[in-house]
Parts: sequence; structure tokens; C-alpha cells
Amino acid sequence: MSNQTVQTVSTSSDKYKIVLAIAAAVAGVVAFYVLAGQAKYVRLGALFGGLALALVLVFISETGRELVSFAKESIREAKKVVWPTRKEAGQMTAVVFGFVLIMSIFLFTTDKVLEYLIMNVILGLK
Repeated sequence: MSNQTVQTVSTSSDKYKIVLAIAAAVAGVVAFYVLAGQAKYVRLGALFGGLALALVLVFISETGRELVSFAKESIREAKKVVWPTRKEAGQMTAVVFGFVLIMSIFLFTTDKVLEYLIMNVILGLK
């Protein structure tokens, strides 16, 4: 990512836009359920209309513009990633499985040795 400083200061108009966006989204969902007796397309229109209005309000605020900028920057950074080849991925997976197998054998053996020592040698229960 870039070396931009993070600023958490926002204007009051941006805060109002975010509050209005939340209200529009909630209104769309509420309208969907209130209009239960109406046709399905009317209910869906109210729902998607409220959500669309909320998205527009968010994206015209400074917070929304920063979110879009962050998303674009994240995509640009993800394109820089060098992904392993199929062969390399298979080799790494085999190494992980081998390590897990060795560790499981080690832990099983340690558990059984400690169980034997505690139950038979120390407590003499068996």
C-alpha cells in the first residue's frame, strides 16, 4: 500500500450523509416488510430503491470516496502478488502434510509414554 497518513477527521455534512444513508437503507428494508400486501415488484422496488439511495449517499461523502480509493489501491496491490505455480503449491502442500504427520506421531508417542509413566510407574494403577 502507499505511505498515506490516515486522517479520521470528517465534516459534519459527511456525518449527516452517512446517517441519512443508514436511514435510507433501514427505510428500504422496513418498506419491504410494510408493503407485504403489495405486488412483489413494488416491494423489491422499495427495498432496492432505499439501498440504492443509501449507496449514493455513502459514495458522495468523503468516507465513501476514501473507501473507493482504498478498494482501487487494494486491487492494484493484489495484482502485484506473485502467485506460486501449480507445482510449487503442490510441493508446499506436501511439506505441510508431512510436517503434520510427523508432529501427530510425535505427540501421540509423547502422550502414550507419559500415560505409561504416570499410570504404571508413578501411580501403579495397572
